[in-house]
Amino acid sequence: MEMRVKLKEVLEELNMTQGELVKMTGLRQAVVSELVHNQRMSLKKEHITKICEALNIKRIEDILELVEDR
Repeated sequence: MEMRVKLKEVLEELNMTQGELVKMTGLRQAVVSELVHNQRMSLKKEHITKICEALNIKRIEDILELVEDR
């Protein structure tokens, strides 16, 4: 199994851009882009926490999911 960040879907639902999220969280653009495209090899708790706080996400499964290996 692997973990997938559902940030692209969340941003689309909120009609929000990556740039807006960068401003809200203070994260680097590269970090947000890698998370949106699921290219980040490791997740920092701090990053996920900042994103959840900025987007008012209360349930971790709203932004992360486990998927079967392909």
